[in-house]
Amino acid sequence: MTPEHRWRIVLARDRRYDGAFVYAVRSTGIYCRPSCASRRPRRGQVTFFPIPEAAEREGFRACRRCRPADAASGDPAVALVREACRALEASDAPDVGTLARRLGQRPHGLLRAFKRVLGITPRQYRDARRVARFKHELKRRPHVSPAVYEAGYGSSSRVYERADAQLGMTPATYARGGVGTEIAFAVVPCSLGRLLVAATPRGVCRISLGDDAAALEADLAAEFPAARIRKDRSTLEDAVTAILGYLDGSEPHLALPLDIRATAFQRRVWQELQRIPYGETRSYADIARRIGHPTASRAVARACATNPAALVIPCHRVVREDGDLGGYRWGLDRKKALIAHEAGTGKD
Repeated sequence: MTPEHRWRIVLARDRRYDGAFVYAVRSTGIYCRPSCASRRPRRGQVTFFPIPEAAEREGFRACRRCRPADAASGDPAVALVREACRALEASDAPDVGTLARRLGQRPHGLLRAFKRVLGITPRQYRDARRVARFKHELKRRPHVSPAVYEAGYGSSSRVYERADAQLGMTPATYARGGVGTEIAFAVVPCSLGRLLVAATPRGVCRISLGDDAAALEADLAAEFPAARIRKDRSTLEDAVTAILGYLDGSEPHLALPLDIRATAFQRRVWQELQRIPYGETRSYADIARRIGHPTASRAVARACATNPAALVIPCHRVVREDGDLGGYRWGLDRKKALIAHEAGTGKD
């Protein structure tokens, strides 16, 4: 099913598809089953996941009204992957071989099911959940060491080796909600609505597009409530000017320094996106092949959906193999306009 097919199912509240997928709403942080009777969100706020565990891996919470995690799937592979995900949630999660034997499967069969349903391996899922637990523990504990072991890491050295890619800062700084981190931001009108640009002293940390300035500012503040965030257009003048120049056609190439958090997989995807020539598009499968993971097109799509720096990391240049636009974090209308703009048909 394409994202637009799933969206039509959500609009119809079609119960036949409960268990086939869930949809998550970024503005509320909640995910639901397709038939949920809650108020319909705007399409630009919605993203889809094959199973509830995938939505929870991205930080979404289950709807208390429709209880999407209770919906059964008719696909045996989905049921298998969901059971495996529950086992991998534990801090002492087993390795793939042990888990496969516990579930009565061969390791290769479990791996194949994971890649078909989630687009990632069991190990990648386990590692992502471990990072999520680590972040949670850091925010509720005064010291780093207990968080390391509660999250399931055997030692702190491995955490610090990967801290910059996983957290964007040291674990101690992240634990304090980003305390000591300085972030300047500006929100300006643009041809696509409102543009937010934010940066630390190391580089641009967020570029967002939306309709409401207050919502963009709230999203920026949500991750690091203790960071020193200030509105400062003058500090960001060069970056803002370059991005507005791109949008009006006078600056086709954006090369801004970035300070963004990413897993190793996300970083590889985002770097590949930056290699797509201006005015061209690639499919999710193309990107997966280029980074050496030919079966990971779904994981590529999720990396695009979590891109924190619109335009500089041009995730709008990635479409489905059949030509469908796919999804876009900041709304499909904006994605369509950007592709047309770069192709030369969106200019005045």
